[in-house]
This record gives sequence, structure tokens and C-alpha cells, in this order.
Amino acid sequence: MADYLIGVDIGTAGTKAGLFDIGGVLLAEAYEESSLYYPKPGWVEQELEDFYSSAVKTIRRIMEKADIKPEKVAAITIDGQMSGIGMVDKDWHPAARYDSWLDTRCEPYIQLMQRRAGKEVLKKTGCPPTYAHGPKILWWKEERPEVFKKIAKFIVPGCYVAGKMAGLSSFDAFIDYTYLHYSGVANIQEMIWDNELCDIFSIPKEKLPRIVKPWDIIGHLSKETANHCSLVDGIPIVAGAGDTTTSYLGAGIVKPGIIFDVAGTASVLASCTNEFSPDLKYGTVMCSRSVIQNLWNPIAFINGGGLCLRWFRDEIAHQETEEVEAKGQDSYKFLDKLASEIPPGSDKLLFIPHLGGRVLPAQPNLRGSWVGFSWGQSKNHFYRSILEGIAYEYYYYLKIMKNLYPDIEFKEVRVLGGGSKSQLWNQIKADTLNISYAIVTQQEPAILGSAIIGGYAVGLFDDLAKTSQKFVRVKDRIEPRAEYQEHYKKYAEIYIGLIDNLTNTFQRLAQLKEPSWSGPGKVK
Repeated sequence: MADYLIGVDIGTAGTKAGLFDIGGVLLAEAYEESSLYYPKPGWVEQELEDFYSSAVKTIRRIMEKADIKPEKVAAITIDGQMSGIGMVDKDWHPAARYDSWLDTRCEPYIQLMQRRAGKEVLKKTGCPPTYAHGPKILWWKEERPEVFKKIAKFIVPGCYVAGKMAGLSSFDAFIDYTYLHYSGVANIQEMIWDNELCDIFSIPKEKLPRIVKPWDIIGHLSKETANHCSLVDGIPIVAGAGDTTTSYLGAGIVKPGIIFDVAGTASVLASCTNEFSPDLKYGTVMCSRSVIQNLWNPIAFINGGGLCLRWFRDEIAHQETEEVEAKGQDSYKFLDKLASEIPPGSDKLLFIPHLGGRVLPAQPNLRGSWVGFSWGQSKNHFYRSILEGIAYEYYYYLKIMKNLYPDIEFKEVRVLGGGSKSQLWNQIKADTLNISYAIVTQQEPAILGSAIIGGYAVGLFDDLAKTSQKFVRVKDRIEPRAEYQEHYKKYAEIYIGLIDNLTNTFQRLAQLKEPSWSGPGKVK
């Protein structure tokens, strides 16, 4: 009997594959780092072919580590990064590089979509126009018409890899319904491409992939790919879902009242509800489909929130952290230790974590800022203020979620991602949100979620939610401290007002034209 499951996560920084048994135990995992390209300011690209090759490499490694017979693998399911867009020609060859979710070149088309039918987009997709599929497709249509002509289908990374593994043609290109809130042109409740929105923005429906369910089997592993990754051909390839959505399933976010904090490249705060309720008042909280039918995920995120920590480490504290890493120690633990010596509130220093613009609500001209520093503050203050700034943004998100869903009692936050290892950061967020922070046993939720979907697709599991709850357990809790709740609440409210007050300043800065500059001249 084939009773092992492979989950593959096509992330931004890299690809991870995991092999699971039917009890949800991770038997082997492998990781392959990905390259990002920055050809122009604001442009961030990746190669679709790199995603495929990294998936093949990581699957081959886990099969070598696990030492199980290839014919024992029951299904392969692939999840992937969600709001960027790729494109293939009629022969499933990439028509251009993948336009990453971190890429901001489509900003004028966000504004265009907002002007033409912003409210309608939000009502139908659950998400306002942002750095995602709709504006990106329009950029390629208007700015690169010669490439646009060659595009047979727009596609997301996970679906590209799955399709290539199965040997699909562009006619068979697909996307599952958990990505649709990012599309800008879908009716997410009916799970169809919306004719009215496609017409308003002149986006040809024939270039959009067919919409499937996460557990649909879209094909079977081709002989060529099987040879590359130490498997046998014919293994079912399951559609899968978006990486964040799959992570919800892999973290047990399958009933209302639980919040999910993804402390990764992006800083994501999400929850679970049985009601589709677009955020028409604030335009801040998206409403996406859960993998589980009839459930929805309210979600908001900081584009590159986790990158703020890496930026600080590499650009400001590089000397100290290089010395620490040379000794074989973790640089983030070192920075946490220094930040823990600073009082809550960082001695009245506030940080705005939107270095690449604010996605939700759409404020693309917003940028990172420190406000309130004086001669008495050190690097330690600045690092702690980054941790707190992201917590304050979460406070704002949760405040809106409570307003949108007044009947839901939010009882706990489950945190995953690299940032979940920071005890200090978890405590700061627990204090700021005034909610218990739970650390779960499974720290690879995306690949576990994919494995669960795959098992459901081939009949090994009969219920997605029950399987998730069975596999995921809480191993530790961090409780909010009463003495700091009110303190952080005041800071968070000031933070919200600060962004409002600075919005016009950043708009004016964005309108400035940079002088022509060829580099530093001779100093006289």
C-alpha cells in the first residue's frame, strides 16, 4: 500500500520538501535556497525554472534520506508563494521571469484598478487592489505588450511546478481557489473568473488558468521528472494551495477563534471564520478562502516585515553579528538578548516597518521610519523597536478583525516561521495583543498542510479539519503580562496615529524627482 505523502513548499527564500507518514510524522526534509534578482529599483524577480529544479532536488534528497521504496509514495502536493505572478507560453516554457510579490513596479496599476472599480474588486475578491495578480497582469499588458502576446497563461509558482511535473500543456494550466483573493478579477464566492471585472480592466480570460479545488488531482508524475527525483512515474500530483493558506491547515487553524501569526519573510496575521465579510470600511483585512470549504481566512500582512530584522542585522549590526556567527552562534538570538535589556516601549522610540510600502491598507508610498530617538538610545533600542513596531501593526489588524467579526472571541495566537523562535518577540506580541501565544509541535506547517491535502485527495484521510487537529499540538504558551498590556496599548494607538500623520509626507516624497547623479566627485 502507498501510504507516504510528499509536501513541497515553493517559498520566496527557498524550497522545502517533506516526507510524511500517514500519522503526520515528518520522516525527512530538505531545503534548497532560491535566488532573487533586482534588475531595477523596485523590481524583484525569480526564475520559474529554478522553482522546478529546486523541487526536484529537494524531493530527491528526502527520498535518499528516508530510504523508502518510491512506489510507497501515495501523492505529491505542492504549495507556493501567492501574490506574485508567473507566465508560460503555449509549450509551458516561461515567457518571462516570475514577477515577485515583493516587486512594486505595478504600483500605477494598483491606483488604476482602485480608481476604476476598487470597491467592486474588494466586494468580489475579498481583497483591495494591491501588489498582486491583477495590477501585475496589467503592467505586463501595457508595459511589455510583446511579451504579453506570447503569454498563453498566467500562473503561480506552485501550479507551474506541479504542472511541469505532470507534463501538462498550457491549456491545462490551473490555479486553486485559495489564490483567488489576489487575482483582482475573480468572484471568490462563486469560484469563477468575473466577466464584469475582466471587461473593466480588459484582462483576457483566455490567459487566465482554470480554477480547481486544492485536493483535485491535476495529473500524474511524468517519467522524466520521476527519473530526476528518485521516484516512479504515475504518482498523483495534487493541485495544492497557497503557502499561507496551506500553513493554516498545517497549524490547526480550522475553526473560528484561533489567530495565526506567520513570523516569516512577510509578517502575517490571520484568523478563521465561517463568514465572508469584505473589509469595505478600512480596506485593511483581506478575506480569503480556507482550504476547508465554507471557512474563510481574514488576513493582513506587512510586506517584508521579517526582512526588517534581516536588514537591521546586515546593514546596522553587521559587525557585531558577523563576530557572533563566526563563533557558531545565532545572530538573532544575540540581537534578542541585547533588545531584552531595553524596557518595553524602547524608551519612546517608534518604528514603522513598511520599508517597501504598506500593502494593507494600500499605501504604496509609505516607507520605514524611526520616530522619537535621542542621544541616549543605542542599537539595542532600535532593534527592539522593530520587534515592537510589527506588534503595533498587528494590534491595528486585530482591532479591525474584532470590528468585522464581533461574534468571534479570539482566544489564542499560534505562531510559526523563523520569528517564532524568538521568546522575546512572542512575549512582546502577546503583551501588545493581550492574547496567549501558543507554540505548536509542528514547525513546518506548509509542507504538513500540503501532505494533509494530498492524503485527502487520494483517500488516506476522510476529513481535512479533523486530520489537522489530530496532527497539531500546542507544546508551549506565552501568556500576556497584565502590567504591560495597557502600556503597549498606548504605544500602539500612538503608532496608528503616527502613520496617519506621516502619510502626506511620504506622498510628497514620492513625487520628488531624483537628480541625475553619476557618483561622488572629487572632494576639494
